[in-house]
Amino acid sequence: MAKIMVSAGEVSGDMHAAAVLKEVKNKIKQTEIFGMGSTALLDLGAEILIDPTAISTIGYLEAFKNIGQHFKNLKQMRQLLKKRQPDLVFLVDYSAFNMRLAKSCSQLGIPAVNYFPPSAWVYNRRRADKMAAYGTNIAAVFPMERDVYQAAGADVTFVGHPLLDLVKVQASSSELRAELKLSKVRKVIALFPGSRHSEVESLLPEMIKAAARLHKDYQTEFVLAAAAGITDQFLAKFLDKIDFDLPVLRGSNYKIMKAADLLLIASGTTSLEAAILNTPHLLGYHSAFTTYLLAKYIFKVKFVGLPNIIMQKEIIPELLQNDFTAAKIYRQVADWLENPVKLQQLKSELAVVRKKLGGGGAVKKTAELLIDKGGLRNG
Repeated sequence: MAKIMVSAGEVSGDMHAAAVLKEVKNKIKQTEIFGMGSTALLDLGAEILIDPTAISTIGYLEAFKNIGQHFKNLKQMRQLLKKRQPDLVFLVDYSAFNMRLAKSCSQLGIPAVNYFPPSAWVYNRRRADKMAAYGTNIAAVFPMERDVYQAAGADVTFVGHPLLDLVKVQASSSELRAELKLSKVRKVIALFPGSRHSEVESLLPEMIKAAARLHKDYQTEFVLAAAAGITDQFLAKFLDKIDFDLPVLRGSNYKIMKAADLLLIASGTTSLEAAILNTPHLLGYHSAFTTYLLAKYIFKVKFVGLPNIIMQKEIIPELLQNDFTAAKIYRQVADWLENPVKLQQLKSELAVVRKKLGGGGAVKKTAELLIDKGGLRNG
């Protein structure tokens, strides 16, 4: 019986961990999976002893609100590691927590693979040095991630980004517009204001103000892509008084992205998904002021959008904090609408971003890495 201990602390990490471990179970029939995660791992049949997703946060200082519980979870995972002695530990994202767990794995001589490792390529490269010193195997999803961990002396395998296998839409843009009941002739702009209430509250009002003006001046059509946790009741306070048509669609994000000419989005994975689908977009971000100051002046984060970080230049316009205003959104979108060549140049840059993410198959490659490093065998 192969034994894998998993440590995934956020919803996205839980999803990525489950996808890889499902592939492992397909290859190694008798595999016991236990540790920390959430619903996707539970659905896979994993024994989940800690589900920390309810206390996951965005931002540096925000995380301190639940620091006591995080350390309790870490203590429990360390005890579990010693008691159950797994063949391998699979660390997925959740960087501050999993770095400490990686150290414990090193001390006990238990191999560990880190998928979505600490973002040392953004700031604090010493984290890559630490993970290398712990002997943690790095499953790199970004090219700059591969490079910084290799420079630190870590054992690195470039698996590419799993979104390449997930973000696929076979239908054409015209077919999708017919399916989604969108205009065949007008420019269509989709709003993606985020999956958290705080994001929607800070970004959607400015998106709507800009949309109203763009609709009036350029006869553009708009659609709002609502995340699963954002109810119609919550959206009503933003939509009740608008004087143009703004349909709310759910569960069709990739179709909307491909059907639209442009996107206005909250910073996050959505930007990478849009890049993979080659759809131009403008990115907005608004965090707690203390988090913004730490990122900009202490950690010296240059960009927040993943396409920009990958390209090491701003190809996607970023409107951060108080710069995310209806006036600035309007100016940028109007410039695109009046200069189609600029949109085509952006699409060319996005195609390079996609190429840099690897050739696909990240889930299978990571599963093979786990099997190899854990010495997992059938029988």
